[in-house]
Amino acid sequence: MALEIKKKERETSHSLVRRFSKRLKKSGLLLRARKRCFKKRKKSRQLKKRAALRREEKRKEYEKMEKLSRRVKRYR
Repeated sequence: MALEIKKKERETSHSLVRRFSKRLKKSGLLLRARKRCFKKRKKSRQLKKRAALRREEKRKEYEKMEKLSRRVKRYR
């Protein structure tokens, strides 16, 4: 999909660039090109498992610390 913009009579180059930028933004061409350029790779099964285990450990540690802080608050 090509974007074609012609300079109007008595239009400055600055306003032409501004008009082009607006049309480009509305068309979504730039967004699609960036998505294609910076495509994320899918995580492997091993990485997914490691991340899940890490999250589980952090959750348990957080719960343990939360219980300890409650005990400390009660005795004060």
